[in-house]
Amino acid sequence: MRSLHHPWARPLTHPFVCALSALALISCLPGISWAADANDAAIAAHNAWILVCSALVLFMTAPGLAMFYGGLVRRKNVLSVLMQCIFLMGLMTVIWSLWGYSLSFGGSGKYVGDTSHLFMKGVALGSENEMFNDDLYMLTHMLFQGMFFIITPALICGAFAERMKFSAMTVFLVLWGTIVYCPLCHWVWDEGILYYASDAKLETSSAIAGGALDFAGGTVVHISSGISALVCALLLGKRLGFGNEPMPPHNLTYTALGAGMLWVGWFGFNAGSALRADKIAASAFAVTHFSAAAGAVTWAAIEWIARGKPSVLGASSGAIAGLVCITPAAGFVQPMPALLMGAIAAAVCFFACTSLKHALGYDDSLDAFGVHGVGGTVGAVLTGIFANSTVNDLNDGNPLGLLEGGGTRLLIGQIVAVLITVVYAAVVSFVLLKIIDIAIGLRVPQDDEIRGLDLSQHGEEGYINV
Repeated sequence: MRSLHHPWARPLTHPFVCALSALALISCLPGISWAADANDAAIAAHNAWILVCSALVLFMTAPGLAMFYGGLVRRKNVLSVLMQCIFLMGLMTVIWSLWGYSLSFGGSGKYVGDTSHLFMKGVALGSENEMFNDDLYMLTHMLFQGMFFIITPALICGAFAERMKFSAMTVFLVLWGTIVYCPLCHWVWDEGILYYASDAKLETSSAIAGGALDFAGGTVVHISSGISALVCALLLGKRLGFGNEPMPPHNLTYTALGAGMLWVGWFGFNAGSALRADKIAASAFAVTHFSAAAGAVTWAAIEWIARGKPSVLGASSGAIAGLVCITPAAGFVQPMPALLMGAIAAAVCFFACTSLKHALGYDDSLDAFGVHGVGGTVGAVLTGIFANSTVNDLNDGNPLGLLEGGGTRLLIGQIVAVLITVVYAAVVSFVLLKIIDIAIGLRVPQDDEIRGLDLSQHGEEGYINV
């Protein structure tokens, strides 16, 4: 017989029993909608996940990209790279809030958004339509996409590092973000001319070649920035002494740590692009990690074989190449193809950053084109081969990629999207740079370049020897 002092001997007063009783009583009360509560909880979870991903993507720009690029330049230019990243975090946010988001995600036009969200109209809480879809607040979606708008122009800075005027960079990237990024974003992600159309909607779709799949920015982010970076490198010309004097990275410790930060932040970049906390986000997270891992191992292995020693710069660059490559495919491919994609990207980008760059003689200071332009192109094309409907059924149960049995339709759409992005980004970037060069000049004077941009552009030094 239980003692009267045992807690279970008083069933009506035991906390656990009382809690169950209260829950049962509440469930019987009229006016309580458990379905509504469950829906509110789901909305809260989805928004919480995307807000975390937004922070991760911002983390990619600084400290991630800032340290990755900062370690690769000479010590007299390290602050100039950090300043570019920090300043762009502020500048591009302002542009995004004023008109960038509206041009990217406003309206249903084929070529560019409208003015419906200028100055955050209809975006803030309390607006007539404050939800972007059933799961996300428009404010959450705006913040997440705004982080992409920050890092994309920051990637271009790697091509003109150590020689471009800060004023010219500011004007160029404001115009580039408005005229290049916003239309591309609208074309691919807001039902524009490159938005993917299923077989059932192909006849009525206005998309060119049926559109393309770009889960997190292969065309919008990496190809556009990589091609524009190449144009910048060609128009500005080589750094003083390039090819004649050594220009080794001044601090590979920064670069390796920056690569690790980019790797972590990229989970927000890709998995967050599911715009939900669901199975597609989990799959995108997994394939992102797998592709980065394969890229790091492959690039280091190639160096090991070709040069006798694997380098930390090679492993870091390989990881970034794998991350770039998987970005357009993250929500569409299985884990094993992701490993293969990372390995392919590392091998191709290694060739682009070494043999191709040497053969053509251009000075892409930090290999923005060699990694992002080339890696993004490889990823976009391979998406057309490896995309699988079991991961993401976008075609009413029909196969997607070439290997799944979807034929060449998607592959052709991917190639067409790549070509359109390359031509558009290259032509607009060329015109903008030419105009800016005539108006204020692109390149710092020779004496300022010799002193370094830290002192000549910002009046500061990264390292002071006492």
